[in-house]
Amino acid sequence: QVQLVESGGGLVQPGGSLRLSCAASGPTFSMYALGWFRQAPGKEREFVAAIRRSSISTIYADSVKGRFTISRDNAKNTVYLQMNSLKPEDTAVYYCAARLILATYYTDNYYRDRSNYNYWGQGTQVTVSS
Repeated sequence: QVQLVESGGGLVQPGGSLRLSCAASGPTFSMYALGWFRQAPGKEREFVAAIRRSSISTIYADSVKGRFTISRDNAKNTVYLQMNSLKPEDTAVYYCAARLILATYYTDNYYRDRSNYNYWGQGTQVTVSS
């Protein structure tokens, strides 16, 4: 069982930056793939970014590519989402998600699919507004 707790959300002006953190419990953090998803009011939860167990391979939604960076620190059981050049359309509740990975390889689309994650945090609000 993994528990995830997000932090770092808040109000920021367009063009600003925020760094979200997600702290995980459990001794096998390095065996989990981790993802960030977001949900705006009246919309479905959508994929933002994911990082494989390897910590080298990352995947991004087209809407955030080049602006957001996902990273993980296995020693601290924490995954991060650095968000730069924020836009009003980035406003949403951001959720951290985790999936135990035992197979050798999954495609990028596997990590984009929220139904493949079985652990979720409670979410943190990000509001981009002047």
